Amino acid sequence: MEKLFVEQSIVVHAPVSNVWKVLTNRPYTDQWALEFSSGGPSFYLESTWELGSPVFWKGQDGEIIVEGNVTAAEENKLLRFTVFDVRMEERPLITDEDGITFYLKENKGITELAIKQGDFSVMTDGEKYRDLTEEIWKKVLPKVKYLAENI
Repeated sequence: MEKLFVEQSIVVHAPVSNVWKVLTNRPYTDQWALEFSSGGPSFYLESTWELGSPVFWKGQDGEIIVEGNVTAAEENKLLRFTVFDVRMEERPLITDEDGITFYLKENKGITELAIKQGDFSVMTDGEKYRDLTEEIWKKVLPKVKYLAENI
């Protein structure tokens, strides 16, 4: 089966350090992560964002909803972490490219932020979840842009 990924990018009129800060620091993550709740209970991200460190998506009650680990981290350039819904009975095998990856590149104070998320082909109804996730990123990236440009 063909691999299924969401890939999007946005130009941010701010230095890469601002974008990195928005991606990795509360209260900024609290603001853009809300888009993933889709009207359900809100949650927040918790991690040190260091290579190998855990990444938790926690509900307001502190309960872990999604967990993963940082699998690549190069400050102001690259951040990748896995994501697993803790309610899933079985976790799919993952490769180095799986999870959520942020790619950042700055040129003269303007930053290109690209994301890649997947592989959704390992999931039942993977195309459906890829399409839903693609719509979420269409809301998340402009929010990250706004926050980074207004620090």
